[in-house]
Amino acid sequence: MKLTCIIVDDEPLAVKLLETYVKKTSGLELIASFSDSIEAINAIKSAPPNLLFLDIQMPDLNGMELAHMIPHNTRVVFTTAFKEYAFDSYEVNAMDFLLKPIKYSKFLITVERAMEWFGKTHATENNNAGNLSNGIYIKVDGALRHVLIEDIIYISGMKDYVMFYVENERKPLITYLRMKSIENILPKEKFMRVHRSYIVALNKIEKVDRNNCIYIGKEIIHVTEAFSDQFHRFLQNHRLAVNDS
Repeated sequence: MKLTCIIVDDEPLAVKLLETYVKKTSGLELIASFSDSIEAINAIKSAPPNLLFLDIQMPDLNGMELAHMIPHNTRVVFTTAFKEYAFDSYEVNAMDFLLKPIKYSKFLITVERAMEWFGKTHATENNNAGNLSNGIYIKVDGALRHVLIEDIIYISGMKDYVMFYVENERKPLITYLRMKSIENILPKEKFMRVHRSYIVALNKIEKVDRNNCIYIGKEIIHVTEAFSDQFHRFLQNHRLAVNDS
């Protein structure tokens, strides 16, 4: 798989460095580089890349504003010297956040994560089209494991790792991924994020109590405020009764 990419940064040296990294990295194809964010957004909309390496602090249109305007299928990798922007990157579903000065080793980790995400997204699209079984492949202990969607009970996140709790598995399946990547891959009609660290299979929920706690498998998961509106809309639409006991 080859991923197309565009670089947007108003610092010429930063652009040159990223161009060097892209050119020597197998699996990446550089479409264009821009120092002007206005010029960049027009090019991105006309020919959307897979990846956008994007600085945040830029004149006219900053990186965060630009990220809200790009096509849905383009994933953003923020490149900035200011780590305080890291939390804001979650707002636009960023693939990653690279802190300047960017080391090639960190760049490679981001590219590998992007390759894995796009590969799984492609596989999921094929699944939905009926070309593959209804499941996903995750790397566990160095090997790819095929997990049926219907067998997943819930998923929990821990930094850059996620744990799949699956029926008929004594221990969780642990893989190197981020929760946001998993959230994007799983079918939204079957799974919902209810906490920064939890995604649940909606048909596996056994009970919801008046404290907004979900009883699922052997776990009790609290639905946090950030996700409560969406979750309660689901309850109302499916006429699930909340247990007041």
